[in-house]
Amino acid sequence: MNTRPSPRLAAGAALVTVILWASAFVSIRSAGAAYSPGALALGRLLAGSLMLGVFCLVRREGLPPRSAWRGILVSGVLWFGLYMVVLNWGERQVDAGTAALIVNVGPLLIALLGVRLLGDPMPPRLFAGLAVSFAGAVTVGLSMSGGGGSSILGVALCVVAAITYASGVVSQKPALRTASALQVTTFACFVGTVACLPFAGQLVHDASAAPLSATLNMVYLGVFPTAVAFTTWAYALARTTASRLAATSYAVPALVVLMSWLFLGEVPALLTLGGGVLCLAGVAVSRSRPRRVPAAEPASAEDPS
Repeated sequence: MNTRPSPRLAAGAALVTVILWASAFVSIRSAGAAYSPGALALGRLLAGSLMLGVFCLVRREGLPPRSAWRGILVSGVLWFGLYMVVLNWGERQVDAGTAALIVNVGPLLIALLGVRLLGDPMPPRLFAGLAVSFAGAVTVGLSMSGGGGSSILGVALCVVAAITYASGVVSQKPALRTASALQVTTFACFVGTVACLPFAGQLVHDASAAPLSATLNMVYLGVFPTAVAFTTWAYALARTTASRLAATSYAVPALVVLMSWLFLGEVPALLTLGGGVLCLAGVAVSRSRPRRVPAAEPASAEDPS
C-alpha cells in the first residue's frame, strides 16, 4: 500500500501559508499602531506558542529528536525571533513599498542558499519563475512607494529581515528530515518566544493602553499566520525543495494587494495590479513541469510501411 502523501496536500499546505501570511500584513497595520515592534513580536509568539503547545499535547508529539535541534534553534532565533522584531521595526522606518522590495529578496536568497547548502536543483523553469515573480514584487513595491520616507536604519533592518528569513528557512529544512512539521514549528516558536522575552515589560505596558481591535489582531497574528501558517509551511517544505517553495511565497504580494482592496478599501493602481499579476505568473511558471514527450513505439516487423 502506498502511504506517500499526495503532492496536492503539499501544494494545498503552501496555499494556506501564503494566504495567511498575506493576511498578516493587513493585521499588522492595526496592531502595529498600538504595539511597539518587540512587544508585537512577543505577543504574537506567545499566542502562537500557546496554540502550538495545545496541538502538540493533543497529538502527543513529544520532544523532537536530538538531530533536529540544531535547525530548530537556528530557525527559532533567526526566523521566529529576530525576523519578526526587525521587520516590525523596519516597517516603521520605511514606506511599505520599500519594505516589500527589500524583504522580497528573501525567496531569491533561499533559492541560492538552497542550491549551495542543501543541494537543491535549479531547473530553468524555477529560475525563470523566480525572475518573473521578483520583477512583479519590484513593480508592486515601486507602485506603493511613497518616496522620501526611507531611512538608512529602516533599509538596514529590512535587509536583516530578508537575510534572517532566508537563513531560517534553509536551517529548518534539515530538521524536517527527522522531526515532524508540527514539532519543528512548535519548538522553533518556543525558542523565538524565549528570545523575545526581554520585551515582556513593553508588552504589558502597550497592552494596558492598546484598543481591543489591536490586541485581537495581535492574537490573530499568533494563531493563524504563525501557528497555522508556519506549520503548513513546514509540512510543504518537508515534501519539496526550499527553492521551489520559496518561489510560491511570491504569491504573497499579489494577495496583499487583493486583501487591502477588499478589507481596507485601498484601490490599487494599475501598476500595482500589473505587478501582482507578474508575481502570480512567476509562481505558476516556477511550479510548472515540462511536458513529457512519449517515446515513439518501435515499428513492428509486420509493419507494411
